[in-house]
Amino acid sequence: MDDKIETTAEHVERAVFARCHEVHADPDTRCTEVPEKLANKQAVAEKSPAQWAYERLILYIQNFEKTLDNEHEVAMGFAGGGPGTLRIEGMGYFDPDIVTFYGSDPSGAKTQLIQHVSQLGVMLRALPKPPETAEPVRIGFRLAQDLETSA
Repeated sequence: MDDKIETTAEHVERAVFARCHEVHADPDTRCTEVPEKLANKQAVAEKSPAQWAYERLILYIQNFEKTLDNEHEVAMGFAGGGPGTLRIEGMGYFDPDIVTFYGSDPSGAKTQLIQHVSQLGVMLRALPKPPETAEPVRIGFRLAQDLETSA
């Protein structure tokens, strides 16, 4: 049991700021970083479940992309199998509870996944970048930049 005494202000502050905790087998693996602007952008109670899911997914996508080489891009697999993978080309949310992914499937067909936050289960995958593109597309960095400018 933790006998740490906390003031009311500390308790309220802790409840308002976004936190993340991860443990990895590789001790050199960095945990998902929560940017300061995002962590205290709005009080927890003021964000919809869709906004929370959207913002956290951006952090996970961005950190996943940091592990990729120049021959791969981020895609998502659908938890539980389903229709395969979707190369993530855009993402959004619709308050209070919908997250949307835009992209293409491995055949190049335009794809959109509309997901309720209570059913959200996303597996990030590395797919080879299309051979006709010189550099891989890094959607996570564009999404994170949008969070920073809209904060």
